[in-house]
Amino acid sequence: MSGSIIAMMIAVSLLLGTIALLALLWGLRTGQFDDQNKFINAAQFDGEEELRDAAMMEERLKDARGKKEKGYRPPD
Repeated sequence: MSGSIIAMMIAVSLLLGTIALLALLWGLRTGQFDDQNKFINAAQFDGEEELRDAAMMEERLKDARGKKEKGYRPPD
């Protein structure tokens, strides 16, 4: 590769990196990443039924994985 191509690739990568850094700084200043209530609201609006359903689905997944590991094949 010639030196001019490498110089051009370095210049383009520096330009793209600068643009990404400026976008990140802009997002931080304007509060784009501020979502402090996300987990509080998620926990507040989850009911016991949803938690029970999630636990049951997790148990089913564990059972299905265990059966696959033991060589279990469902009937056709």
